[in-house]
Formats: sequence, structure tokens, C-alpha cells
Amino acid sequence: MAPKRKTFATLRKEERKARQGIIVDAAERLFGRKPFEQVSMREIAQEAGIAVSSIYRYFPDQQSLFVEAFVLGTQEIIARVDQRIASGQLSNLSDFSLMYLDFLIEHDHYFRMMTHFMLDGQLSGPLLEKLNQATRSILEQFDRLMAGDSPSERTRQHAHAMFASLNGILISFRNYPGRKPAEVRSHMEKLARLIASMCESHHRLT
Repeated sequence: MAPKRKTFATLRKEERKARQGIIVDAAERLFGRKPFEQVSMREIAQEAGIAVSSIYRYFPDQQSLFVEAFVLGTQEIIARVDQRIASGQLSNLSDFSLMYLDFLIEHDHYFRMMTHFMLDGQLSGPLLEKLNQATRSILEQFDRLMAGDSPSERTRQHAHAMFASLNGILISFRNYPGRKPAEVRSHMEKLARLIASMCESHHRLT
């Protein structure tokens, strides 16, 4: 079969997507250096090497850019799950819980975005649906490890409980005063294992 020829419309679409990727990458670099809610569109434009007026051709406002960055974070989590399941490194809820916790500890800006959208974000319409879909994609990974290809309503309830518990661990202990970072991380991982074990036991009984 002959390769499909590109049209100017296809090329423009690819170029637009590439430019959006450059902007999101610039935003994430800044999010890694300072709290994302303190990052301005002007700073992102400077980091990306474009005029601040040009950034609005690709993202109409800060919220749409932040949601896009958050969606990419959830895709990275899922890609890690897929890779580790395929390699035999991830086979149960406890393993996934530790991976999820470690990812958000190492990528603090994703966790900050998540809590911002959960607590303070005023989203509606397509942006809200995009954010909800990203969150559902994480919950589906909990389903996957608890019930395989046959999740139930009960499974989804357990997934919600597990998701909320892990986020609660991060909120409660990530900046625990008077403890070294390694001690805090070890404590959070112990709690994650405990919650995963309780959730798995309860799920088997129901």
C-alpha cells in the first residue's frame, strides 16, 4: 500500500500540536521550579521562546494549559503501569500504590495541580470533562489490578476509597515537620502498603 500523502491541512495540524507540546513542556519545567499556581502565562511564553500574545493561539487561558499538563501527567502514570505490568514488576494493588505515591512525590507539581483542581478549580464544559476523564483513567488502573477485565460497581467504590486514601497520605505527611525526607517517604510508603492490604482483603471478602 502506498504511503498516505500529507496535505497542507495535515501539516498545519501536526505543527499546531508540536507547538502546543513545546508550550506544555515549558510550563512543566516552570512548574518543577515553583508552585504551578504562581506561574504566569508570560513566564511560560518566555520559557517557550514565544510572544505572550502567541500563547493564546494555542491555549485560550491558564486553566486549559494547566489541564493539558495534568492530562499528560496521568498519561505518564498509565504508561508506567503498562510497562511495569508487561515486565512483571507490577502485579498487585500494593505495588501500584507505591508506584503512584512515588510518582507524585517525585513530580510534586502534578500533585499540586490535582489538589488545586479538586479544591479550588472552577472548571466547566469540555475542560471539566477532560479533567474528569484523566482522573477516571487513574481510577481504572486501580480497577485493573483489583478485578482484571471484570470490574464491578463494588470494585469502583474500592478504587475511589484507595485513590482518596493515597491522596490523603500525601496531603497529611508530605511536609511532616521535624522529619527527614527519607523518613517521611518511608512512613508514607508503609501507610500505602497498609491501606492497599486492607483494601485487597475487603475486596476479596465482598
